[in-house]
Amino acid sequence: MAVQRRGNVKNSDSKAIEKKIKRANAQRQTFTWRGFIIVLLLLTGSSAVVIWLYMSLSDDVTETLVSRREVLTEPRLFLVQCSEDYENYKQFPGCTPKKCGRAVIDSVVTKEEAQALRRLAERGLSLGGSDGGASILDLHSGALSMGKKFVNIYRYFSDQIREVFTEEDFTLYRDVRGRIQRVIAETFGLDSSQMYLTKPTFFSHINSTSAKTTHDEYWHPHIDKVTYGSFDYTSLLYLTDYGVDFGGGRFIFMDPNSNRTVEPRAGRVSFFSSGSENLHRVEKVVWGTRYAITVSFTCDPDHAIADPTLP
Repeated sequence: MAVQRRGNVKNSDSKAIEKKIKRANAQRQTFTWRGFIIVLLLLTGSSAVVIWLYMSLSDDVTETLVSRREVLTEPRLFLVQCSEDYENYKQFPGCTPKKCGRAVIDSVVTKEEAQALRRLAERGLSLGGSDGGASILDLHSGALSMGKKFVNIYRYFSDQIREVFTEEDFTLYRDVRGRIQRVIAETFGLDSSQMYLTKPTFFSHINSTSAKTTHDEYWHPHIDKVTYGSFDYTSLLYLTDYGVDFGGGRFIFMDPNSNRTVEPRAGRVSFFSSGSENLHRVEKVVWGTRYAITVSFTCDPDHAIADPTLP
């Protein structure tokens, strides 16, 4: 009886098994790549949805009206429609806003004058200062932040006040105030003699310290005419530079479809009509110290205040 040879059978079976293994591996690779592609598409789609939702829902679309690096020798004026706020108050021809907007100029106050005014503020605020992130010094009323309250700097430091301030300090302050008043009148076509300084007009010092009282919460949106009543024109004179002396702290006009910002620069004057056409806020300061002076004007002589004098 002939002996059967099984070598060929074994070879045949081995080849068949190898083919099955290769086929299975190929299928697994196909499924793996398909799964990866599906997951990638899902992730991409989810990211696109998140980005779309963020862009759709975010109200912090910001346009820079004037950057710190720009130097404006003439007022840059942005006109807006006047609100109805002024109709609820007594009208003063030649002063009550009929032309509304916001403007910025860098040639009213020199950098050296801004530095001198900053030193004045530093000397006064060194006698007190808020426990929170925002302190004020009002040369008109004498109000000075101290801890969680305010004191009258002229009474509290009566014997030392002439060691803190000089006549030259007050002369510079009054002169700068007058220049700001004139540029507002020229820009908005007003009779400067019909404009009056009003309160509050003050130095502000803001840093990143956490707020301790509501007086420290400077960042809330507000309308000056609604908040103060007497305001018709508001101005800010900046004494420090955004991005150099402090971070954050930009001035933001909150318009219906976007935010428009002014980046502070030492010696820069920003001014605007005070009604609800100029809803605004200040960004939180995240580092450094922001110094500025708020100078406010009214058309109503009953709300006028005098320039400060050194006691």
